[in-house]
Amino acid sequence: MNKSLLNVLNGQREKIPPVWMMRQAGRYLPEYRATREKAGSILNLCFNPELAAEVTLQPIRRFGFDAAILFSDILVIPYALGRRVEFVTGEGPKLDPIADPQTAQDIGKEVDHGVLGPIYETIQRVKADLPAEVTFLGFCGAPWTVATYMIAGHGTPDQEPARMFAYRHPDAFNDLVQTLVKASSEYLIQQFKAGVDAVQIFDTWAGILPPEEFARWCIAPVRQIILNVRDEIPDAKIIAFPRGAGSGLERYVTELPIDAVGLDWMIDKTFARERIQALKPVQGNLDPVALIAGGRALDDAVDAVMRAFSDGPFIFNLGHGITPQTPIAHVEQMLKRVRG
Repeated sequence: MNKSLLNVLNGQREKIPPVWMMRQAGRYLPEYRATREKAGSILNLCFNPELAAEVTLQPIRRFGFDAAILFSDILVIPYALGRRVEFVTGEGPKLDPIADPQTAQDIGKEVDHGVLGPIYETIQRVKADLPAEVTFLGFCGAPWTVATYMIAGHGTPDQEPARMFAYRHPDAFNDLVQTLVKASSEYLIQQFKAGVDAVQIFDTWAGILPPEEFARWCIAPVRQIILNVRDEIPDAKIIAFPRGAGSGLERYVTELPIDAVGLDWMIDKTFARERIQALKPVQGNLDPVALIAGGRALDDAVDAVMRAFSDGPFIFNLGHGITPQTPIAHVEQMLKRVRG
């Protein structure tokens, strides 16, 4: 069966670009909220194959997106490494912080695939029910972004605790990053073996680092993950999303053997078309706030993205995840505009 998103990852331009949204299974959907309430917590939902498969499929049934993305969370990796992880309503993720080098070095080096087993079962369940033309995406968090939450124990406006830790204790921080490289590589390999067609590596906090640190903590670890995955899955299709990379994105796509790169909504579209899409297929980059706004503003924003990128290999997406307050009618408006 022809899968338009995989065609783009192979460098092909599609007349109508494939469309999906980051966080497309989420709180803006009433059916998601009902399933989430049934699960009781985010982690319970992530590790319940029946319910996780259901929420993965919900936006496909409602909107007919060209890709489904596995419902899970980037913090299942520290959880499978033995760290405490919980999600507090209204506050976000909470972990036991890593305050000193010894704590970082004492973290277990082997990910527990028994803990992650329900996620692999979710993939198998979704694969069995997914329309044949829909691409199935798995994912993981990039080591830098996952480490920022592990160091601070929660999200912060600029992830200063992790930046400070990396400057003061570079060897210990590198040990942590290498543990995450190994765990994330194994996790993605198992996702491919369970049935995903491609994966995305999310580096949500890539944009807060200066160039030298960006190369060390964002480019190098992701490169190693890709090489590790392709040692096992030679034809693995991989999208990377380094949010906020800006002009550093050109170095990123030059040095990484990725199949496509996600663009955030802040990047200059001319730069992205001429300097990035010339090198790799691109994905993005509608401002999620424009999707909330709707109306003429949304139409104009969709048109601007289409004008910028639809002459080359391109996947239509948001520049970050859809937010809970987004009206469903605006998603429908966006899809109608993209698909003509």
